[in-house]
Amino acid sequence: MKIISWNVNGLKSVYEKGFLKIIKDLKADIFCLQEIKTKLNLLGATLLKPKDYFFYFNSAKRKGMWGVAVLTKEKPREIKSKIGIKRFDEEGRFLELKFPQFTLINFYAPHGGREKENLDYKLEVFEKFLKYLKRKKNENIILAGDFNIAHKEIDLAKPKENENNTMFTLKEREKIDKIIKMGFVDSFRQFHKEGGNFTWWPYGFDARKRNLGWRIDYIFITKSLLPKLKNAFILSEIKGSDLAQ
Repeated sequence: MKIISWNVNGLKSVYEKGFLKIIKDLKADIFCLQEIKTKLNLLGATLLKPKDYFFYFNSAKRKGMWGVAVLTKEKPREIKSKIGIKRFDEEGRFLELKFPQFTLINFYAPHGGREKENLDYKLEVFEKFLKYLKRKKNENIILAGDFNIAHKEIDLAKPKENENNTMFTLKEREKIDKIIKMGFVDSFRQFHKEGGNFTWWPYGFDARKRNLGWRIDYIFITKSLLPKLKNAFILSEIKGSDLAQ
């Protein structure tokens, strides 16, 4: 089974940049999309569903913002879209799909704000989410998404310059520590121990070309699924967004 997570930074926009061909060429079983920035009824008939996939949305209440979606070849048994924080739930940042062998969670964390104006909200979301995950400790879970946090110094190009900035504060990084202590495994780090592997690059200064990026997107799996993990990768060559798959 092949699973891909991708912050598309606008589903309409990425459709115009060859989304359907990308989906076809990658041949994944599941795509977890974040920041879709649209509602299902606003997409239009030609954009709705790539062939052979079920398409599930959790759109934000506010038009043109946030939202997540999942494309899956197998129909799930059950779907959830809320964790119990009003603002977070209204922003459409969560989808949980239950399958016979595992539970898939697509998670899109708040950024926190350049001036840390939303950092308390972001930390609150993570604490609530951690409690939610703790209640599911006996399940096989695949947790994918945009966490808006670089976990270790190896996960960004300039750690010293950013140690007090949003997405790399100690309080944020501790949330990833807690996820791992709960029994989750960072799938990418099982195969890649080196630096220079990023999923997001700031706009300007040729940051992507110079690879001055951050790894803020993850696919975590519970240890129970580790024997089934065959590979993990970042598709940085695929554009269409400021984030890689």
